[in-house]
Amino acid sequence: MKITSITSQKRDNNRINVSVDGKYRFSLDIFQVSDLGLKVGQDYSEPELLKLEQESQFGKLYGRALDYCLMRPHSQFEVQNYLFKKTRPTRGKDGNLRPGVSDETSKRVLSRLIEKGYIDDYKFSKFWVENRSLGKGISRRKLLSELKSKGVSNTIIDQVLAETERSDEDEVKKIIKKKRRHYSDDKKLMEYLARLGFRYDDIKQALDGTD
Repeated sequence: MKITSITSQKRDNNRINVSVDGKYRFSLDIFQVSDLGLKVGQDYSEPELLKLEQESQFGKLYGRALDYCLMRPHSQFEVQNYLFKKTRPTRGKDGNLRPGVSDETSKRVLSRLIEKGYIDDYKFSKFWVENRSLGKGISRRKLLSELKSKGVSNTIIDQVLAETERSDEDEVKKIIKKKRRHYSDDKKLMEYLARLGFRYDDIKQALDGTD
């Protein structure tokens, strides 16, 4: 079987359509075409073409996963979940089920993202702690709970929380300033703040220091 054409896609110039024996077979990104050394006129066996199709699948998934990572920092657990969903069959507009990507391809994409530094739970946790509810206030206990839910290890969470300059004393004051007028008495406000994860002593001290 012979590659008969290699042409750029109209919708995406970075992807290249590859035809075999006059029929479209798969697409690759520009860098894959170069790395794999594909040229018109080259002969390939069916097993070799299947391997190239796996490379096509990898390139597509890596590009989508990279876009996902660049939207905002994500934990490794979040990216793993994103990739897992891509392994599940999906129903197309024609109503037919389309197979998902292979587990092997999903794991390979994850490894490449980690290798390139797009997944880093320490950097993700730093971003999360320093930007989460920055103007509204948030307790350390709440931050800890959120990071755990995103699959971050206790070791990294403890390290990041130890390094941050945010303190519950300052954070609870932010919330009191915004919420105090909504509560008829301090007891109800204290109960609300306790549910947010703040300690009683920090709540009491903050309330005593505000008008």
